[in-house]
Amino acid sequence: MESKRQQKFAGVLQEELAAIFQREGSAYLPNTLVTITKVRVSPDLAVAKVYLSFLNTSNTTLSVAEVNSHASEIRYKLGARIRHQARVIPTLTFFVDDTNEYVEHMDKLFDKISRDRKETDEEAD
Repeated sequence: MESKRQQKFAGVLQEELAAIFQREGSAYLPNTLVTITKVRVSPDLAVAKVYLSFLNTSNTTLSVAEVNSHASEIRYKLGARIRHQARVIPTLTFFVDDTNEYVEHMDKLFDKISRDRKETDEEAD
């Protein structure tokens, strides 16, 4: 369970990282839209796990690796933006947020279950 302090700081990081990726994201991943879906911060606020979602990319693993290779540069830009709000600029680690893929998979399963039930009901009649 995250504390209020962690949640507030994560919100600030999410906003600022979104602005950085909106303005300068094409330098890291050309022709790809990057969305910051979630930020988790450690209790000491020194480590941040940033979950990303990508549009217009075929390989999300490669995209995350590319963003992680620029993590120190992104951290520097983040530091310039939040230096008056934070004592320590957290170390950033980027991950793929596969929530959308999971939701699509679950929707397909529910549709299949629904179709199977309809077929079973029709056979019973």
